[in-house]
Amino acid sequence: MRTPNETTEGGFTLIELLVVIVILGVLSAIVVFSVRGINDKGQDEACKTDKSTIATAEEAWRATDGHTGYATMEQLWKGGLLSAASQWYDAKPDGTSYAITPLPSSPCTS
Repeated sequence: MRTPNETTEGGFTLIELLVVIVILGVLSAIVVFSVRGINDKGQDEACKTDKSTIATAEEAWRATDGHTGYATMEQLWKGGLLSAASQWYDAKPDGTSYAITPLPSSPCTS
């Protein structure tokens, strides 16, 4: 039996629960903002890798079978130097050099 002056039970008060909810909200906001930039960095690295793969395929094209010029994206793909044509870049040969330019629908900027 309880003593007459013991009126509270052994639980959390409303203020304590509100403080915990606020702390969890702040922590979740920090996590959301810190994770948001990870996707952007991943996209940038994917663009760099795709561009580097095309550049390597261009050099391999020129080094094999006596090619004197550079190839188009279709030639690289059909020649077996790329597993698939790039969805983000286009290779444009220009006689003694080539340009790798982003397609209009590409998420890549350079």
